[in-house]
Amino acid sequence: MPVVAENKLNVNTHSVQKTVVVSANKKTHYLIFKRSLDIVGALTGILLLFPLFFIIALLIKKEDPKGTIFFKQIRVGKDGNEFYMYKFRSMVSDAEDKLAELLQFNEIEGAMFKIKKDPRITKVGKFIRKTSIDELPQLWNVLMGDMSLVGPRPPLPREVAEYNTFHKQRLIVTPGCTGLWQVSGRNNMSFEEMVDLDLQYISERSIYFDITIIVKTVKVLFVTDNAY
Repeated sequence: MPVVAENKLNVNTHSVQKTVVVSANKKTHYLIFKRSLDIVGALTGILLLFPLFFIIALLIKKEDPKGTIFFKQIRVGKDGNEFYMYKFRSMVSDAEDKLAELLQFNEIEGAMFKIKKDPRITKVGKFIRKTSIDELPQLWNVLMGDMSLVGPRPPLPREVAEYNTFHKQRLIVTPGCTGLWQVSGRNNMSFEEMVDLDLQYISERSIYFDITIIVKTVKVLFVTDNAY
């Protein structure tokens, strides 16, 4: 899968001509620190949150004994490489089979799918989505190196198939559990606005910027009205 880096791009989006140069290159000390922060953060999170993981697993099984506790899904990561991303299962077991009939109700323009009142979400799922607890198993993805604590959210292959050259710049860095757009409004923005913020993050990445986004993410978790 071709990925664009270090290119000057002219893309017509919403009738506005965009020219963006995005570079994935960063100083070695920053990349070493970022990976160290990922490992320490992921390990600490897994150890401290293990009791919560156990309780959520019991609740998921109680509501749907035949379903799995975790949900894994193929996502597209750095340089277009695919990997399995993990979550606590928040939907009915046959959620993927029901997706096709729901695509017409998508509430976000562009290569993403989101609806606030998704009928596939379980009762436990509604709670863990509102609190973002469903995302916590991605700490394992961070530990394995498929993801980082901070970075653009990893898209689905079907979403990437709709990307233009401008959008593909999101794929020149390791995807993250949280990022700039998540702490700038979360779901209350268009796909193009999300891409703009992802590319801003890629261009301005730094140790301070990453830590700032992590701290803001913790604060955002306490204001859940926009999460779905």
